[in-house]
Amino acid sequence: MSALSDQLVTFAILAYLVAMISHAVEFALGNARKVAVAAPARELVGAGVGGAGGTIGEPVPPAVPQRPDRSAARAALAGRIAAGLTALAAALHLGAVVTRGIAAERMPWGNMYEFVLTVTWIGAAAWLVVLWKQPVLRRLGLFLTLVMVLLLAFAELKLYVQVVPLMPALQSYWFVIHVSTIIFASGIFLLGVVPAAAYLMRAGWEQGRRSFPYTLARRLPAAAGLERLTFTLHAFAFPIFTFAVIAGAIWAEAAWGRAWGWDPKETWAFISWVVYAGYLHARATPSVRRNVATWIAVVGFLTMLMNLFGVNFFFTGLHSYAGV
Repeated sequence: MSALSDQLVTFAILAYLVAMISHAVEFALGNARKVAVAAPARELVGAGVGGAGGTIGEPVPPAVPQRPDRSAARAALAGRIAAGLTALAAALHLGAVVTRGIAAERMPWGNMYEFVLTVTWIGAAAWLVVLWKQPVLRRLGLFLTLVMVLLLAFAELKLYVQVVPLMPALQSYWFVIHVSTIIFASGIFLLGVVPAAAYLMRAGWEQGRRSFPYTLARRLPAAAGLERLTFTLHAFAFPIFTFAVIAGAIWAEAAWGRAWGWDPKETWAFISWVVYAGYLHARATPSVRRNVATWIAVVGFLTMLMNLFGVNFFFTGLHSYAGV
C-alpha cells in the first residue's frame, strides 16, 4: 500500500501539471470573441448629398451573421479539459492519502509529508466545489494547479519519509480532533490565498496598471467577484481554525500539564490566528480599503507557511516530531 500511495502521488502531480498546461492554453487563447463574416457592405447615401448612382433612402442591408472565433472555442475546450484533469488529479490524490493511511494503519497525518499531502487535497477538493458552483471562476485553476504542483513536488522531494507507526506522544483521540481540523482549515486557507492574490492583480489591472504582474490578470474574472470569494473562504475557515487551536490547547493540557507554553509552533499558530482575525476585522470595516484587507489575508497565509515549514526546519520544541 505504501508503494501504491507513492505511485498515486506521482500520477497526481503529473495530472495537476497537465491540467495546469491546459489552463495555460485556455489563458493564452483569451476571451471568447466574435468576428464578422467578410461581406461587401453598401453605404446609405445621405439626403442632399450627390453621388454617382446614389439613391436617397436606400435600405440598409441585413446584419451580417457572426460566428464565434475558433480560438474562443479552443480556449473553452482547453478549460473543460483542465477542469476534468484537475478532478482526475484530485481523485488520484485522494487515493494516495487513503492508501498511505491504510499502509500506516492510522490516520495519515503523522509527519510533515502526510500533512502536506492531506492539506493540498483539501485545497483541491474545495476548489472543485467552488468550480462546480461558479464555473465563471475556472481560469483561477491555472494558479491553483500551479500551487498543487509546487507543494506536492516539494513534499515528494524534501519531506518524504517511509511509513512508520505513530509516535507515542500523538497516540490520543485528540490527535484526530486537533489535526483533522487544523488540516481542513489550512486547506481552505490554501485555496483562499489564490483568489486573494488574483484579486490584487486584477484590481491593479482594472485601475490601469499595465506592468507585470498585473498583466497576468487581464483575462481573470472581475476583481469584485474574486474579493468576495476570498472573504467567503476565509470566513468559512477561520472558525474551524479557531476550534483547532483551542483543541490543541486542551490536548496540551492533558499531555504536558499546561494548555499554552509559547512553544514555537504554538506561537506561530497564535500569530496566524491574530493575522486572520485582523483580516476579517479589516474586511468588515468600511474605512479599510479592500486591497489593504486582502494583503492581510496574504500575510496570514505566509504565517501559515512559516508555521508549517519554518518552525519545523529551524526551531525545536515540543512539536518537533515532523519526521523530516
